[in-house]
Amino acid sequence: MHLELLELERRIQGRVPLPFFELSEAILARHAEEARPVLRFEDIPLDLTDLRLVVRQTADVLHRFGALEAADFREIQTLGRDIKLLAVAGAWYRSASERHASSATQHVSSSTGEEPYGGMVGQVLAQAMRPFLSRCAEVLQQRAELALWMHSHCALCGGEPDFAVITPAAERHLICSRCTLRWKFEALTCPYCRNSDRTRITSFATSDGVYRVYACDVCLRYLKAYDGRRAARPVMPVVDGVATLPLDAAAIQRGYTS
Repeated sequence: MHLELLELERRIQGRVPLPFFELSEAILARHAEEARPVLRFEDIPLDLTDLRLVVRQTADVLHRFGALEAADFREIQTLGRDIKLLAVAGAWYRSASERHASSATQHVSSSTGEEPYGGMVGQVLAQAMRPFLSRCAEVLQQRAELALWMHSHCALCGGEPDFAVITPAAERHLICSRCTLRWKFEALTCPYCRNSDRTRITSFATSDGVYRVYACDVCLRYLKAYDGRRAARPVMPVVDGVATLPLDAAAIQRGYTS
């Protein structure tokens, strides 16, 4: 299933042009101060035909592998043919930016609040939008100004991290679950609740040390990481996410959630 989803993502992403959106040190500094992601929905190079196709095909893959109930499958197939798909995708995308900006103002965790179109519709949208968002991430990833971003949510799209990589310099870089942007973050601070008490961070690894889990004993969430100090290749978030499914099981058995 994951391989089919990855192939679908690559096929669509190859047709997505690089976007243009204004970036400068001053702009990113202002967004960083406001905890506000830089990418507007209107700047995403979306092709509605491709979006409709990838929504329907994603739903088909999930349904064939038993990861999508029949009722959800019919709903998403209908949405994939509906003229309102673009509006639904826009509302889903903007919800993260609005939630994080509000959280920064109120000094609360970025994991609070609810996104519209959650559940399976939200999961399918997250998968279907990734080819377009990943192309946007390529633009920001190369900019030195990204170092100004110190928040636990994505500087580009506002997504939460769902994986991390430890660099050869022993820095931890979070990887966005929506666009795959990577940015530096404190090595032993929970990105979900900002707990920085090291006595309340549980860490365990695979026997070869290539994969690691950071679990927070405050919010009971965990984050998997790929240790680039011990590996011979770069991180591959989708592949490594599948390879570490046993770590998910181990974390869940200990009472943590992703």
